[in-house]
Amino acid sequence: MINRDFLMGFVSGTVVGAVGYRLYEQNGGQLQRLVQPNQSFRSVQGAGASSYQPSVEELVAQKERLEDMIAELQVK
Repeated sequence: MINRDFLMGFVSGTVVGAVGYRLYEQNGGQLQRLVQPNQSFRSVQGAGASSYQPSVEELVAQKERLEDMIAELQVK
């Protein structure tokens, strides 16, 4: 009833899944740091989203970038 190709595919998929899960568990900390958003993204999310407080210099730099982007869009 179950053909050999299906059985081989099922077994190989199970083995690959188990190996992937084991690697994920061993390297979970590195993966979490890789997936976490950076500080500038957190500051845009909202006041209550995180405890990160950007400096005045960072805010001025963001403001200048936004003004440049707005000017470029207005020219187009």
